[in-house]
Amino acid sequence: MHRLDPSTEVLTQAVIRYAVERTRLDPPPLDGPRTAGELHAIVGETISARGMGGLEALRMFADVLAPACISVDHPRFWSFVPTAPTEAAILFDLVVGASAIYGGSWMEGAGAVFAENQALRWIADLAGFPEGAGGVFTPGGTYGNLSALTAARERWRARGGEGRAVVVGSSGAHSSIKAAAKVMDAEVIMVAADAAGRMTRAALTAAVANVSADVAARICAVVATSGTTNAGVIDDLTAGADHAADLGAWFHVDGAYGAAALAAPSVRHRFAGVERADSLIVDPHKWLFAPYDCCALIYRDPLQARAALSQHAEYLDVLQADENEWNPSDFAFGLTRRVRGLPFWFSLATYGTDAYTEAIEASLTLTRQTAALIETMPELEIVGEPELSVVMFRRLGWQPADYNAWSAQLLAEGRAFVTPTSWNGETILRLCFVNPRSTLDDVGDVLATLT
Repeated sequence: MHRLDPSTEVLTQAVIRYAVERTRLDPPPLDGPRTAGELHAIVGETISARGMGGLEALRMFADVLAPACISVDHPRFWSFVPTAPTEAAILFDLVVGASAIYGGSWMEGAGAVFAENQALRWIADLAGFPEGAGGVFTPGGTYGNLSALTAARERWRARGGEGRAVVVGSSGAHSSIKAAAKVMDAEVIMVAADAAGRMTRAALTAAVANVSADVAARICAVVATSGTTNAGVIDDLTAGADHAADLGAWFHVDGAYGAAALAAPSVRHRFAGVERADSLIVDPHKWLFAPYDCCALIYRDPLQARAALSQHAEYLDVLQADENEWNPSDFAFGLTRRVRGLPFWFSLATYGTDAYTEAIEASLTLTRQTAALIETMPELEIVGEPELSVVMFRRLGWQPADYNAWSAQLLAEGRAFVTPTSWNGETILRLCFVNPRSTLDDVGDVLATLT
């Protein structure tokens, strides 16, 4: 199984051909899920004692299993937060898989870590972080938020904090903030977001003022969101930074989706205050055109994170011999890690950062055009003005069942993937644009089905 076998040359070529052809599909098929029973009826048990052979396994994947997955990079995938990896990023993901690089330490992966750090530095510069800032690429925003908040708690404890730590966040924050607090056994103070879904200075001030002195003393972190997942709005980052400073707490900015727009001059001013964060996350697999899974976690002072998160064992001592070496596993949960930032780095190096700015601005332009188009359609009504690349709107007169039936029909036809969402208890529609291949004609074709 591990010996070089000339007979595998055919399989090698078949896999590479599939990957290249899939990358070049424009657009790829939207496809859609099937039930476990349907899939089992077609493919049966795929694991056996003697195996079925690589070519047959590839055929089964290409003909049956892959079409049972929705193509997240389809230009009409507008649910959740899509992805649109560049061709260079996709192809280099193959290189990473073939290169057998361990990305947890400088000793074993110096060249790859060096490249990852340059990609992290680009994001740090966009955010206005100081020269010494740095971090690591994690599997996703949940890992990034958990790691950053753990570093915040450990700094609080090192400064004499006692009892159960408290995290302050907005009701519009991503669910991973509550999940991280649960894992950490921390309390959460939820600040009520305003009508637009934003955490404001007034609401944050009121929330903090209403807690006891004991609770206030246990606040280890204030979390703000730069681009909420549901509405695409940016919290008052300056207010978050001010309150964190007043409390002596860590200021964390969750920009998993929206912080990519730091690269867009047309909206960069909306991120005022992000430069004061102690930590920031942004997922390149969302609006920075990298493959899954990839979250950039950046610290203002990485040494504080290393003190909280570095793992120690006898067999690891050799990796800690030189404190000047950058071991990525010191900055997030997890020891074993793939160099998941390399496809992002390769794409940046290949196309240049100007291309990223242009692609992000294209999504912002399409968002504004879509909002204007909806305003011309009497059956539709905008729910809040778009701030980044999310458009929320309602179809007048519709009930939840109408939205769900319409969404299912779109997917069944292979026309688009648009799922309803909830806003202040009401079922509405939401479009999230991150794919530069999406066009206003695409949008118009889908909106026409609502009228």
